[in-house]
Amino acid sequence: MSLTTQFIAELIRAANEADRLAPFEIKRLLNRSVATIREMREQTGILGSNRAKDVVIDLQVAAARANGLSAVEARDALLEAANVIRTLKVILESKADY
Repeated sequence: MSLTTQFIAELIRAANEADRLAPFEIKRLLNRSVATIREMREQTGILGSNRAKDVVIDLQVAAARANGLSAVEARDALLEAANVIRTLKVILESKADY
């Protein structure tokens, strides 16, 4: 299993137990997600946006608000991060096939 796949699984597990995670754990996972997404975007050539609808911005805001996030908000942010990373992984794998 690749490190990316392991991280996606870690995010999904964390989302499933978001009500039992400490805010610092949520913040750590979201910050790792932001770094991973940025790195993967760079590898794919997909640039992020500095506008308000960029998922990285949403994840950074969620990480900054980790102390005040409800379990549902934390779950949604972790699942969104996992989804974006999974999508970028598929793009990178398809580029490698060419």
